Amino acid sequence: MLYTIKSHKPIAEIQRRLEESAARHQFGILTVHNLRETMKKKGVEFGTDCWVYEVCNPLQAKRVLEANGAVSTALPCRISVYGTEGDYSLSTLLPTALMKMFASPELEPVAQEVEAVIKTMMQDAAGTA
Repeated sequence: MLYTIKSHKPIAEIQRRLEESAARHQFGILTVHNLRETMKKKGVEFGTDCWVYEVCNPLQAKRVLEANGAVSTALPCRISVYGTEGDYSLSTLLPTALMKMFASPELEPVAQEVEAVIKTMMQDAAGTA
């Protein structure tokens, strides 16, 4: 399941607020993919701004990986920010939905915790919290 919220904030503010919120919640931003720039380097013009943030809480990641190593295929969590100036969307695949694919019901509480924090981070970044 996809979770999406809108923001009319400038992109620099969304990005700054996301970084600050991630740090407050003990999540690291592992990398940021600027898909528009990446595609441009490959000779493909893409007119929409699109950044993909790979975020992770190492303690939560350790818990799920120790329970089921296959979960590594869904890590790290991603938050996408896409659109045009003044009209951005922030989206993520919900961890609770992803964990259902791994048939490990014991991971549900961890997925719920991570999902709540990711939603909060997105709301902080969008300025809707």
